[in-house]
Amino acid sequence: MSRVLVTGAASGLGAALVARFVADGHQVLGTDVSEDGPGGTAYRKLDVRSPEDWDAAVAWCEETWGGLDILVNNAGIATGGRIEVETLDEWDRVVDINLMGVVRGCRAFVPLFKRQRAGYIVNTASAAGLVHPPMMSSYNTVKAGVVALSETLSHELGPYGVNVSVVCPSFFRTNLADSIRGADRAMGATARQLIEKSPRTADDIAAAVVAGINKKQHLIIPDRPTRAAYWTKRLARPLYDRQMRRIAARAHEKAERASGAARAAGAETRSPDGR
Repeated sequence: MSRVLVTGAASGLGAALVARFVADGHQVLGTDVSEDGPGGTAYRKLDVRSPEDWDAAVAWCEETWGGLDILVNNAGIATGGRIEVETLDEWDRVVDINLMGVVRGCRAFVPLFKRQRAGYIVNTASAAGLVHPPMMSSYNTVKAGVVALSETLSHELGPYGVNVSVVCPSFFRTNLADSIRGADRAMGATARQLIEKSPRTADDIAAAVVAGINKKQHLIIPDRPTRAAYWTKRLARPLYDRQMRRIAARAHEKAERASGAARAAGAETRSPDGR
């Protein structure tokens, strides 16, 4: 039986991971930004942007459990947009949560893992950390950073008996779309559609993730679309590039149609004298 901490545990993949770990007989501490979490396991408020919250979580694990076996850095938000439309404030927000939130979690718990000479870090990235579709520059960038961080730590912490995995799923049905907000509304609508129409559920992804953890896989790719895109990029780069350009062309056409419709709607609301 392992002692497990999961961030972003109140909903989506985090909640599904908590349920899977509990079903497998592990002790689980779920954390999230809300004061109250789902029942059935220990829960505490943890904002991944707060070093103080991370320090308190480490103290709780040491005082309550005498340590920790598995840290799952799962909390994150959805974002994206064309480079000239998405604002720098939006960039700052997603970097602070999706990338630096993982960095803070690793920094907080690595000293404990080193003292234990054992531990496991599981970082949730995305298919966007491995393949980089257009109109998603901020999300691609932070998720690629999580992949790079995870690979770095797998080498750095290996001598201390600490394993590191990085999880890279494609779109799956979850409430992640509710976190989408920003200036590029056309791209946000596209991302929401891809999330909500996916045939995969959070439970499907959680089952594959826990199976990968049990096998100590460093790179956990829990679905077929991500595996196909990943290997196409590695082994058939010209085909991959053509696919990305087709995606960009379709997104450009959709954005242009949306802009045209907005301009037309604005013209219809004007009075005859142009006001």
